[in-house]
Amino acid sequence: MLILQKTLGRRVSMTGRGLHSGSEAAVAFCPAPPNTGLVFRVPGPDGPVEIPARVECVPAGHRGVRNTTLERDGARILTVEHVLSALSGMGVTNCYVELDGPEPPEPRAGSTLEFVALLDEAGIVDQGLPAAFHRVDVPVSYRDGDVSLEVVPDDGLRITFHIDYDDPLIGVQVASFLITPDVYRHEIAPCRTFALQRDVEKLKAMGLGKGGTLDNAMVVADGQLLNDTPLRFPDEFVRHKILDLIGDLALVGVPLQGHVTARRSGHDANIRLAALLAEKERRGTRIYPPRAPVSWDIASIMKVMPHRYPLLLVDRILELETGKRVVGIKNVSINEPFFVGHFPGHPIMPAVLITEAMAQVGGVLLMSSVDHPETKLVYFSGIDGARFRRPVTPGDQIRFELELVKLRGPLCKMRGCAFVDGELVAEADLMSTIVDR
Repeated sequence: MLILQKTLGRRVSMTGRGLHSGSEAAVAFCPAPPNTGLVFRVPGPDGPVEIPARVECVPAGHRGVRNTTLERDGARILTVEHVLSALSGMGVTNCYVELDGPEPPEPRAGSTLEFVALLDEAGIVDQGLPAAFHRVDVPVSYRDGDVSLEVVPDDGLRITFHIDYDDPLIGVQVASFLITPDVYRHEIAPCRTFALQRDVEKLKAMGLGKGGTLDNAMVVADGQLLNDTPLRFPDEFVRHKILDLIGDLALVGVPLQGHVTARRSGHDANIRLAALLAEKERRGTRIYPPRAPVSWDIASIMKVMPHRYPLLLVDRILELETGKRVVGIKNVSINEPFFVGHFPGHPIMPAVLITEAMAQVGGVLLMSSVDHPETKLVYFSGIDGARFRRPVTPGDQIRFELELVKLRGPLCKMRGCAFVDGELVAEADLMSTIVDR
């Protein structure tokens, strides 16, 4: 499954009170360049400090604090899990999160719906590059007593969570979701943080929970919900545990592909799993996809395009503006199979294959903008105004530049040009259709 880098269209902000500190707080979500990741900008003892959302920034001895904390260069921030959950769940890979104090404000509804609404207000935009991601190829697990987490291979991020509380209102609950922005928005983001009443007193004794109210948290005692508002889902409690886990797993530093099964887990165990995954990620030899991509490599292209040898005719995508334009290259080698017969002793790339390569570059643009491209195909349906200005021979590198002229449902029209050494060698208007595979 291909993951594209995404950021925000503009800066958005909100204010409120920190859940644990109880202090007035403001948070702003800001656009960030490709390959930035999720980064907090916070006040430090000697000026602003940037704290990457990576498990390496979790303070040593982080146990039993009932939230996720990050620190760097003398600056410490609490309760980052809900901010990270919203960003990660909605597919944002690059964002600066500006805080004016030690903790983000807790949304008034006690869930991440307000954060999701802010991200919608800002607009989530593709940045035209594949994202580096951590794909789990062999199982990874963490266990501590009756708490366990395991990750096994999967094409997306799937989370199965089991909880078991002695309060009859909660009891045993199990939920499982393939996490996509649509699933996160409707099934996970509405689910509120919760605590047993006896644990609220423990939190207060630890100096935490000062900003908690019955408006922003569910409190349960003796099988009863003390809030005036009813449960949003019968299994809202376990869904909120999934919400927290999504935020904690963002500390791996890149999107995760794998099926995570958690049993009775909390922030401490979540962070330890994230550390195990991050260790494998950091020490792994990553070639495809690159850690900091500046273009689409061949492995990323093959994620969205079904073509294979000998008819995969695009080697790299240099630029891509979703829904607008694309630039790609094809390196022409004497080893191309078509040169055997076209023509012996005078090798020339067939004009029909130049056109096919141009269409494939355009196909990357189309397939990168649809959901689940692995289930789709682009059918070439028409050519107008094709002109071939000069021959293409072995050793040439063709640069294709295509602009989307019209997109109406599954039908599209593109204007394409092909250049070798800056000289126009071919041009055409291409029509195609997106169909189910």
